[in-house]
Amino acid sequence: MANKDKNRDQVQGRDRTAPRKEGQSVPENAARREAMRSPMAAGGVQRSAANAPVAMGARPPQAAPAPAMRQVHDGMTEMPQAAQAAASGAVDGLSVLKRTIDKEKVREARNILMEYKQGKANLEQRVIEDEQWYKLRSWECMRKTNKAADQVEPVSGWLFNAIANKHADSMDNIPEPIILPREEGDKQEAERLSSVLPVILEQNGFEDVFDSEVDDKIRQGTGVFGVFWDESKLHGMGDIAVEHVDILSLFWQPGITDIQRSPNFFHVTLMDNEQLVAAYPQLNGKLSSSTIDLSRYVYDDSVDTQKKSAVIDWYYKKRQGKRTILHLCKFVNDEVLFATENEAEKYPGGWYDHGLYPYVFDPLYRVKGTPCGFGYIDIGKSAQEYIDRGNQAILQNMLANTRPRHFIRSDGSVNEEEYADMTKDFVHVDGNLGQDSILPIQGKPLSNVYVEVINNKIDELKEVTGNRDISTGGTSSGVTAASAIAAMQEAGSKLSRDDIKASFRAFRKVVYMMVELIRQFYDTPRFFRILGENGQQEFVAYSNANIKPVHQGVEMGIDLGMRSPLFDIEITAQKKNPYSKMSQNELALQFYAAGLFNPQMSDQALVCLDMMDFDRKEFIMQKIAQNGGMYQQMLMMQQQMLMLAQMVDQTRGSNLADQIAAGVMGTAAPLPVDGEANVKTDGNAALGGDETKGGESSVTQNARKRVAESTSPT
Repeated sequence: MANKDKNRDQVQGRDRTAPRKEGQSVPENAARREAMRSPMAAGGVQRSAANAPVAMGARPPQAAPAPAMRQVHDGMTEMPQAAQAAASGAVDGLSVLKRTIDKEKVREARNILMEYKQGKANLEQRVIEDEQWYKLRSWECMRKTNKAADQVEPVSGWLFNAIANKHADSMDNIPEPIILPREEGDKQEAERLSSVLPVILEQNGFEDVFDSEVDDKIRQGTGVFGVFWDESKLHGMGDIAVEHVDILSLFWQPGITDIQRSPNFFHVTLMDNEQLVAAYPQLNGKLSSSTIDLSRYVYDDSVDTQKKSAVIDWYYKKRQGKRTILHLCKFVNDEVLFATENEAEKYPGGWYDHGLYPYVFDPLYRVKGTPCGFGYIDIGKSAQEYIDRGNQAILQNMLANTRPRHFIRSDGSVNEEEYADMTKDFVHVDGNLGQDSILPIQGKPLSNVYVEVINNKIDELKEVTGNRDISTGGTSSGVTAASAIAAMQEAGSKLSRDDIKASFRAFRKVVYMMVELIRQFYDTPRFFRILGENGQQEFVAYSNANIKPVHQGVEMGIDLGMRSPLFDIEITAQKKNPYSKMSQNELALQFYAAGLFNPQMSDQALVCLDMMDFDRKEFIMQKIAQNGGMYQQMLMMQQQMLMLAQMVDQTRGSNLADQIAAGVMGTAAPLPVDGEANVKTDGNAALGGDETKGGESSVTQNARKRVAESTSPT
């Protein structure tokens, strides 16, 4: 918990990769794994003071790259060696025969993908429609035919307001990880990870990633995180990438609720053909349009996909002994770009050592038989539809009544054009003008009951979405006290707190994948800059040297196997909302007023706090116990000072003990008795000094007293 409130700064942005000779290829994963088996000279984390000089010329060894073919943000990827060999025309016939993943396997995978896509059709249709509702284009979903020229289609933002408030609640509680050890020996490493992980998240712009994920979760019912290793980061050293992933680009086995149970998992992205050919020259002349029809949102812009191809990341799992191995195959059409099984000697443990699909689903309201949920648009769009239809009927009636209409006899003598033209001062008629020649149409004003029905629908929408007025800062009639309003707001945010806790559970899985990627890839130390306990800047060099699996040896002929440090992950809110801050400060003031921080009452305070439940309770109890212990030590020191002062008073004739006791009791201190001055005077007299300065000596006073007593009459 000590690292919970640390302020983290960004990582040092220096290129620490060793230079490579011209024409030298990037080391493959085999070299990286070989390096992981050897001990690290860096020795984990090293700290130095903020003012310590950093040797700019010192460069750690070159970091072996991540598994090849990791797609980066700009859509470009780096070719593995197999792709480079194919592009240069050098084909190893033996390696081709040994390939496990060939065109036939890719066609089988494509058929599986199409089955998964067909099973996901209803979900995709609902997600696309929900996006239209969010953009206040609900009439495009509600009307069955094209819009008439004079048709009124009012749109109100009640549902949008509910979604915006739920999103604001989530952004007030951005998650932050705290790593806790499971063994005493891993405590220091857990503290280091707690300092490093928030910096890695900040480098990935996690606030924007979390913002996009929460948007999808609230609107569509499911947000998705992607946790990858991006070898293009840090100038080729590689680092963790945490990204938001669109649900429309992912495909899994229908009928499951956990994607990790799906035998196959697909991530499909569209890339420009020119970029693909530039990255993979063997694709030249083999690309046309996309062979897979991906579902798309209704964009405002015209999006042309004719010159794009679908790049498919095919993840699948295989059992190898007691382990589950994750494999990856990347292909376009029937062309295999990369496959871990085709390079088994370089990837003996598969793609990622943790063996999990690198995606985390965060559903809002879960549904049986699918890893996805449904969102607030699905809950509130029925009420929003009737609100808009009711407003449409009222507005159409208003327009009909404000625009006068008339009945005109077919044999009437009134010039209709002149009568309808309000700029004409005169209207011509033929013959006599009868009372029934033109009759105005009397409009029907609507009853107030229709407005009441719409208001009831608005209240229904607020109720079902948990977006009552009190949650948005409004007050009910009769409630004026600030404490009562705050209590009602806290009670009204139960749904938001439940949603936030679900997001924290998903974020815990994200952090677990990050820790495992650090364990696998952080062979070379990475340098970070953080703020320490006292606000002092510290530089941290972190590697995986202390968290990699270590062989425990053999005892009595039994192999004890490997040991990997395991950690528990606790998630807290990085940013509290204003009410939480106010309530926390108010609670601290109440504790202070009750005297719980008085060290003399530490025992009673600890008993009282043990019966309570609030955030950071253990930290407060620890501080009170420490202050109580310091107070007891101070009392013991005061007693020792009194004893020493009494000894001094007996030998020097002073009253130091009385003065110290008065200071302890808080009473007025007595005037000091300067017994030391008499001693100094006696000393001066003995040395021949002037006894009249500073008073007579005690010897002179005693002699004077004896003479006076002997000469006085009895």
